[in-house]
Amino acid sequence: MHNASSATTETTPTPPYTPPTRPGRLWAISDIHLSFKANREALEKLLPHPNDDLILCGDVGESAEHCRIAFAKATECFRQVFWVPGNHELYTLPSQKEQGCRGEDKYMECVEVAREFGILTPEDEYTLWEGEGGPCLIAPIFTLYDYSFRPDHVKLEDALEWAREEQIEATDEHLLHPDPYTSRIEWCNALVEKTERKLSAAVTAHPNIELIIVGHWPLREDLVKLFRVPRFSLWCGTKKTEDWHNKYNAKIVISGHLHIRRTDWIDGTRFEEVSLGYPRQWQECQDSGLDINDLLREILPGPETPPEGERNTVWRRYG
Repeated sequence: MHNASSATTETTPTPPYTPPTRPGRLWAISDIHLSFKANREALEKLLPHPNDDLILCGDVGESAEHCRIAFAKATECFRQVFWVPGNHELYTLPSQKEQGCRGEDKYMECVEVAREFGILTPEDEYTLWEGEGGPCLIAPIFTLYDYSFRPDHVKLEDALEWAREEQIEATDEHLLHPDPYTSRIEWCNALVEKTERKLSAAVTAHPNIELIIVGHWPLREDLVKLFRVPRFSLWCGTKKTEDWHNKYNAKIVISGHLHIRRTDWIDGTRFEEVSLGYPRQWQECQDSGLDINDLLREILPGPETPPEGERNTVWRRYG
């Protein structure tokens, strides 16, 4: 027979002590180019950050399989992962011939792979991030380019020939198809219009929350400093996005594509170029004992904003 009085003396076991979870951090890297064996081996060294989030800012590779390799490792190591496409994800490789997805279909193929892993893309709603340095709204975008990053004296119809004068032509001209659009410029225009509507709605809905704008291509031409191949700028963005950091209340803008790591401050917004690059481009880092973990960029909380007058470009040769 159950004794009611004894029930009052029963106690619930004390749960084991769990240390408080610190607010998560936000990291980013781009241009890991998994078509290179050395970069695939480097990715395998990625360390666990179970409380942190990671942005993959484009150019993980050219195929759905490259995406799966990147997404599997990233989601194994991080709490939440974000991805935006670069030009390489959009390629239809010659080996695929007529069987390969082209243009918008190739992009959506990558989006579907991302969804298999629970990764957020430009096709998802922007995410309120409340970790260390937040709250912020993470806004993955896809804008492409329209050949407008060129000197004023070079007309659009002469732009490709202008680049070819220096033996420069992006592989995009042969592998990045604009289907169903008639040109990459038309596709870019449609993407920019779509993205502007989405960013405007986000700012209207969250007027007091700053954005983290995440896109593979730089938003501003003045951040495209290609010392060895300056005329490659044609394939690096669109002038239509130059004022987006102000227009859409951006705390930080993250990009890749250039394979030249740097941090800049413009109008109080921090701009981060977070490329890893081809193996030969970061060999010097490896020779110094660094690996992919050292080349992850801490986005939030990130560095303190320097005082006015001291906001010079930080060149991040070693991450």
